[in-house]
Amino acid sequence: MNNQPALIKSLKVYQIVFLGLAWMTPMIFFTVYGVAYDAAGGQMVLAYLIAFLAIFFTAYSYSRMVKAYPIAGSAYTYTKKAIHPRLGFLVGWALLLDYIFSPIIAILTFGIFMHTEFPSIPVYVWVIVMNIILALVNIVGIKSVARISGISVVVQILFISLFCLFIIKDIATGQASSSTLFSLHPFLASDVPFTTIFSGAALICFCFLGFDAVTTMAEETIQPEKTIPKAIFLIVCIAAVMYIAISYFTQIAYPGFTFTNPDNAAYTLVKLVGGNLLSSLFITVLIIATFTQGVSSVTSVTRFLYALGRESVLPQKVFSYIHPTFKTPVVNILLVTAFSFLGMFIDLNTAVTFVSFGALTAFTFVNVSVIAHFYIKLKKRSFTETILYLIFPLIGAAFIGWLLTLLNKDTLLIGVAWLTVGFLYLFVKSRLSAPFVKRDHSKVTVPEK
Repeated sequence: MNNQPALIKSLKVYQIVFLGLAWMTPMIFFTVYGVAYDAAGGQMVLAYLIAFLAIFFTAYSYSRMVKAYPIAGSAYTYTKKAIHPRLGFLVGWALLLDYIFSPIIAILTFGIFMHTEFPSIPVYVWVIVMNIILALVNIVGIKSVARISGISVVVQILFISLFCLFIIKDIATGQASSSTLFSLHPFLASDVPFTTIFSGAALICFCFLGFDAVTTMAEETIQPEKTIPKAIFLIVCIAAVMYIAISYFTQIAYPGFTFTNPDNAAYTLVKLVGGNLLSSLFITVLIIATFTQGVSSVTSVTRFLYALGRESVLPQKVFSYIHPTFKTPVVNILLVTAFSFLGMFIDLNTAVTFVSFGALTAFTFVNVSVIAHFYIKLKKRSFTETILYLIFPLIGAAFIGWLLTLLNKDTLLIGVAWLTVGFLYLFVKSRLSAPFVKRDHSKVTVPEK
């Protein structure tokens, strides 16, 4: 009998939604505003619409696969079980690039905006402080993370609503470029090439990350096969409404908006909209948002590492260890914390592109996994099932795969290099040891709290 401590099922739909939104961070619109604006040629509304359509089909595929395999592991687990273990490993390796750089984005964003508010304190000091705090909060336990996430998401949504109200006030009082709240201009590409807009959408897909991360908490969720699919669609739709609304209002009110530094362009925008009062509130909310994003992203990556360790893809004794008191993967948390100190040496754009490559690669194969599992293996091929298990995921895979090719060349080269390292690791491991997948956890049971 195995008496090793295990993860505890305790999370409900609303907690998963809050965790997903907290990981996604509604305020991410502002933190990547400058980078996304440049990438999309200023056509933020169209870029977010395209990204949402691509993500919607992928979210559907995730909802199908989490019902089939309600265990921790996300795209890695789905590809491994639906297609092939070795391909699953490579997809998991790509996804690891997404997950391990996500905490760095939160930590780095925190440092950048805190430095903007307190110029005398260097960015690296804030990075160190934030990193240590995130580790401590995650070690304490998943339920504390869920509580913090709920408060943070509510605060962020309130700020976004206030921001939009300020813009509506400017339009109503004639202080904005537009005199009407209704315009088709943001939905028209004007003189911006569609390739530019789609390139922006490829980067903007990063802003929707979070719905996929909640699948890594399947073994800590009550009835995950029902709870997580509901949460996935709620997360994606709530995020889309917020992002498109902010993009729409800013685009019609300030079409000529310019900035000098993409990293803190949002601060300039917020100050234009609401002056010093709103910009001060913005910094406060952003601090809360990046903190909870960091907490949630560390939670996700450590659970993902736990799944890889439990199946001996990574050293089992290290990565599958659960602390007997806190019931959390403490070693994984400490390793992620150590890696996140890279936030002192890289810029925000680099971290975002790494995450985008890992996420889009994983998304592509989750869509393919639906076809492999339901349409090919289970032979679900009626007219309705063909639409659900072939057409929908095929659209999702094609859309996401195309967006992946639109990332800049340096990102693609680094991504391919990362996959090459993973392939070599897999090759060496298969020669030196037994097959890396030792156990089938498709029917893992976790004690109810």
